[in-house]
Amino acid sequence: MRSEKATFPGSQGFELAARLDLPDAEPRAYALFAHCFTCSKDIWAASRVARGLTERGLGCLRFDFTGLGHSEGEFANTNFSSNVADLLKAVEWMRETAQAPKILIGHSLGGAAVLSVARHVPEAVAVATIGAPADPEHVKHNFTEALPEIEAKGEAEVKLVGRPFRIKKQFLDDIAAQKLADDINAMRKALLILHSPLDQQVSIENAAKIFAAAKHPKSFVSLDQADHLLTDKDDARYVARTLSAWADKYIAVEEAETPAVPTVVAAKDEIAVAETGTLKFQQSISVGGRHTLLADEPIGIGDDTGPSPYDFLLAGLGACTSMTLRMYAQRKELPLDRVVVHLKHEKVHAEDCAECETKQGRIDHIERRLELHGALDESARAKLLEIADKCPVHRTLENEVVVRTTLSD
Repeated sequence: MRSEKATFPGSQGFELAARLDLPDAEPRAYALFAHCFTCSKDIWAASRVARGLTERGLGCLRFDFTGLGHSEGEFANTNFSSNVADLLKAVEWMRETAQAPKILIGHSLGGAAVLSVARHVPEAVAVATIGAPADPEHVKHNFTEALPEIEAKGEAEVKLVGRPFRIKKQFLDDIAAQKLADDINAMRKALLILHSPLDQQVSIENAAKIFAAAKHPKSFVSLDQADHLLTDKDDARYVARTLSAWADKYIAVEEAETPAVPTVVAAKDEIAVAETGTLKFQQSISVGGRHTLLADEPIGIGDDTGPSPYDFLLAGLGACTSMTLRMYAQRKELPLDRVVVHLKHEKVHAEDCAECETKQGRIDHIERRLELHGALDESARAKLLEIADKCPVHRTLENEVVVRTTLSD
């Protein structure tokens, strides 16, 4: 077995410190571990679980969330949503450097985070939580006395596990907005809940709520006399052995029984789209045989495993806009440092659109907002705003478009 240090960019642009634990042979699959609130990747529970997985031939990535452990950034500027976004960045890094995780594991608030992110990781077949809360807002009990100060001043310094941390009101607002039960219900993965009935930080009732929200297959294992942080090495070893044996079953099922996802490869000058056959509306997209993407519909219609068709439409317009502005700025030698394009699509009543010729029914309305960074004067900014409307995709959308559909033999 070996353990390698690694780094990757997090959701806020900071470098996140990670450790990739690997078996001696080629890993049969990979797992991703999310640590507890204010903890780090090096906490005993994380390192012991990772070692237990490597002993069974699995690779495991554990990392420090933004502002914690050896990762860059400020903890005060993070929240539950940024942790979820960091997890997705970790998944992205694993896809590019090794293999996307088939197992997602989370300890305490990290458990809530993997439950939230699971439906966005189509490669994952199993999720395991250790002492996880059923609602991220549960962590407020750690700084109850500071809540009035946070509400009044917008932030306060609190002591957690003997160390000072700055908690801002945005953190409280973010955890209050989470709907974890919906994420659990929608994730469609095998679930293992490990929880101690004596847990003083996150009561056993949380395990019952998670179990009730999840669909089968789901399992619960009592950790008997264990504390929340699994400080007893025997408890941590038991979790590692149990989790490893449980995950082994679902990896084997994935390898032996799950039909291969039909792939489609487009010709060099085409885009091809095909149903994957694994989820209701999930689509596999091949771009010129060089890039593969997933598309899906949002939760409620589909499984949200990829952008929707309109998301791709907006992405195409946004990318084209940014590229067009960059080419113009280079040609005119403008001090344009960075372009960010924000887009939103909705159906509106034609009568509410002052600039539209159509006055009946509903029309498509795309709102595009530009962020232009750099030492630009007002004249340059105004010209770039004008150029944005000249991007090829913009012109295509506004011009008459003919789509001719034929049947293949």
